Amino acid sequence: MASEEEEVRLDHLPQALLATIMTKLDIASICSLASTSSTFRFCAHHILSFLPTFHLLDIAPSGELLRPLLPPNPYLMSLKVDCGRLDDSALAFLLKPSLLELCLHNCADFSGKLLSEIGTRCKDLRSLYLGSVAEKRGRAIHISDLEELLGGCSQLEALILMFDVSLFLRHNFARVWASASEKLTSLEIGYISSVTVTELLSPNLGSHQPLNPVLPSILPSIQKLCLSVDYITDAMVGTISKGLVFLTHLDLRDAPLIEPRITFDLTNAGLQQINQLGRLKHLSLVRSQEFLATYFRRVNDLGLLLMADKCANMESICLGGFCRVTDTGFKTILHSCSHLYKLKVTHGTHLTDLVFHDISATSLTLTHVSLRWCNLLTNHAVVSLASNKELKVLDLRDCRSLGDEALQAIGVLPKLKVLLLDGSDITDAGLSCLRPHVINSLYALSLRGCKRLTDKCITALFNGCSVRELRELDLSNLTNLSDNGVLLLAKSRIPFLELRMRQCPLIGDTSVMALASMQFDEARWHGSSLRLLDLYNSGGITPLAFRWLKKPYFPRLKWLGVTGSVNRDMVDALARSRPFLHVACHGEELGADPYDTSDGLYTHDYDEVDEFEQWLLEADVDSDDEEFGDAENNEELVV
Repeated sequence: MASEEEEVRLDHLPQALLATIMTKLDIASICSLASTSSTFRFCAHHILSFLPTFHLLDIAPSGELLRPLLPPNPYLMSLKVDCGRLDDSALAFLLKPSLLELCLHNCADFSGKLLSEIGTRCKDLRSLYLGSVAEKRGRAIHISDLEELLGGCSQLEALILMFDVSLFLRHNFARVWASASEKLTSLEIGYISSVTVTELLSPNLGSHQPLNPVLPSILPSIQKLCLSVDYITDAMVGTISKGLVFLTHLDLRDAPLIEPRITFDLTNAGLQQINQLGRLKHLSLVRSQEFLATYFRRVNDLGLLLMADKCANMESICLGGFCRVTDTGFKTILHSCSHLYKLKVTHGTHLTDLVFHDISATSLTLTHVSLRWCNLLTNHAVVSLASNKELKVLDLRDCRSLGDEALQAIGVLPKLKVLLLDGSDITDAGLSCLRPHVINSLYALSLRGCKRLTDKCITALFNGCSVRELRELDLSNLTNLSDNGVLLLAKSRIPFLELRMRQCPLIGDTSVMALASMQFDEARWHGSSLRLLDLYNSGGITPLAFRWLKKPYFPRLKWLGVTGSVNRDMVDALARSRPFLHVACHGEELGADPYDTSDGLYTHDYDEVDEFEQWLLEADVDSDDEEFGDAENNEELVV
């Protein structure tokens, strides 16, 4: 009776007051609240016509579900949507003339009409993100679509095109970009050839005197440029450095399909051309090994010495794949960049402890350090790095010589938020060093592939601690982690958002049951807070576990990794009963788009059912049970 009286009192609050309260919530929370009563439903419908922001990236709604959530709204300024289930038919209600910010992910089923319509309807846009446009077979983008986008959005300041723009004909490309907004300061492109970049900027080089540059006619105001290309070359780097005179942020990544020839590669001469005007603050040069184990073989210490002369104002440096650079080159960068706070080196095959030996004698205050695949590093390097008490992110993945001595040094970093130790030689006892000062501040911890860890690592980390911040934990590839360890984890009552336990042969159904039944916050929650659970190829998972993956268990779950061969029918039935759950069965890594700018957590509480899904689907739970029942019966017949 008390709850009924409380609901009546809420229903009788003035609607203006209710509407004011609801405007403080995110879209998912508004829809969840709307499902509880007709009064809240009416208020939700009303406020959706004047909300300034609409962000819905946790799920990919269909056009039928999204249309009523986007009524005419002259006040809507920011729209962010996962368009995985939308196509060109959604353009009519997605694109509003009032928009200043538009972020559309997973637009594979849209055609180039998306670009041209944005240029026609959203002329006041300041920021635009488009992901995976026209990637579905049969969809196409024409150069005229890009031209209408760039010509129509004359106020654009930030543009992110996360798809392959090499589809456009090169001979028209520069002409089209000449119509882009002169206010454009930030440009990111998912894939473009280095030749196209060079040709785009080459006609607009300024004077031969670098101290008196002439303003380029294409992209004159660019300050941030992020490109993924086929090859990072001297010609492209030189063209960018000379043509974009206001550049402060340069991020270049390539993934060669074959070993590059000298004319299609970066050399010492190319590095020397970077930052001629000394304005760069952030530099990232990465050779990915996505298709081929290849490196920047034509760059050595001399290249970094030449570049370091103009790096005094650098704040962030990321270098990946510089296999011939030794301690001399890396140390030069550290000692030349007095303002450096972020250092990232991947595949530093000649990087040793000596680079950091005297780092405490410098004025550096590093807050982000990533040293991945630097196999010569030992505990001594971590001890030296730990002199930076301001460290917030420490990524030491695949540095296989690190052990418990490194953990002792890390254990005195009170501000650490992210710690990644994949593949290191640490033990259960060593992890206890994190308990006094570090574990309470950590947000993300990865112990993937640390072969010496057992169930006791859970006790070593969490026993006797009140862990308030930890939300992401990776325990994948731990051959000695069993259901007993997961039971200890469930008893800790830590409200994890992401838990990865892939390739753990001793993890089974008991772990799923324990996580599904997990309770925390003094009975406010029954069930799990998890939004991502990866159990791919965990040896003990059987069809029994799938019964605990149904509603109402795991009410927030959006990403699930399992082995499809366990029972294909049950996997398919689970995917159909929870259409907003992304079920991955082929071993792919789970997680949201790295460019996802979702607002994150919902601000409301759940009981046993995700009311947002219930509001969207208006599904009959009985039909789900029947479908699972059929799958389970089929399983019994097979057995």
